Amino acid sequence: MTFKALRIDKTAEGTKAAIVDFDEAALMPGNVTVRVTHSTVNYKDGLAITGKSPVVRVSPMIGGIDFAGVVEISEDPEFQPGDAVVLNGWGLGETHFGGYAEKARVKGEWLIKLPEGLSAHDAMAIGTAGYTAMLSVIALEHYGVAPVQGPAIVTGAAGGVGSFALMLLKKAGWHLIASTGRVAEADYLKGLGADEIIDRAELSAPGKPLGKERWIAGVDSVGSHTLVNLVAQTSRGGAIAACGLAQGLDFPGSVAPFILRGVALLGVDSVYCPKARRIEAWTRLARDLDHEKLKSAITDIAFDQVIETAHAIIEGKVRGRVVVTIG
Repeated sequence: MTFKALRIDKTAEGTKAAIVDFDEAALMPGNVTVRVTHSTVNYKDGLAITGKSPVVRVSPMIGGIDFAGVVEISEDPEFQPGDAVVLNGWGLGETHFGGYAEKARVKGEWLIKLPEGLSAHDAMAIGTAGYTAMLSVIALEHYGVAPVQGPAIVTGAAGGVGSFALMLLKKAGWHLIASTGRVAEADYLKGLGADEIIDRAELSAPGKPLGKERWIAGVDSVGSHTLVNLVAQTSRGGAIAACGLAQGLDFPGSVAPFILRGVALLGVDSVYCPKARRIEAWTRLARDLDHEKLKSAITDIAFDQVIETAHAIIEGKVRGRVVVTIG
């Protein structure tokens, strides 16, 4: 039996991606088979499909770092045929065949049952970006920073993680500063909860080891000089949740903010996050998200538009979230 899948091949000439007929017998080992109904296009998916970063570790690979769907066959007692499920991370689309396919075979321990009130479409409108933003907000909450202490900043604000971070932090009562390279998206960002908007150029170039204290908390999906400047301008006792690398993996900065102001840098790992915290994040997303605001951040596409959308997201031409109808 065959099904449609987006296969990524790493060749001597570079990375190639195409939608092909894939043999179900060639799926990787797992104890749960899912009929995939929806996926999404994250920045990481764009890196994998375009080959801009070595995301794909096994070739050939079925792309897609997350999916939502319905269980068809299960050898895991936690899941039964017909259960609605979602999966993020665990090497999906990197070392294990991913969500850009009409079928997926995975380990049951990787799956989460969809929380009540969320459809498969909703889950992929949220996707890894929304789930990562929620983990970042939880990290800030656990650290103890609060809106009464000052504003929070969100970098890459018009992107997937940034859009969700704005919505979630606004719900929690924060005064929000949105950093973006797309100032034309000001109305969109204000609709999500931004109170102030700054150009990313303020943060993206090398800066001073310590700057003026401007915010007490932040969610950063950019990394590199942007993250360094974010930390350098964080108020005493504040914290930044780091969850992305759009500008780069490097951290060309100083220890000054950490030892002179007690600033904390909170790392957020969405790929191998423990299941209990995943369930907490998805439960919070079902409860805390403003679904009307979520609608304004969604673009729906067909399966055969994934590759062109992956290129567009790398070029900074995609706003908010993309939902892919798979099957």
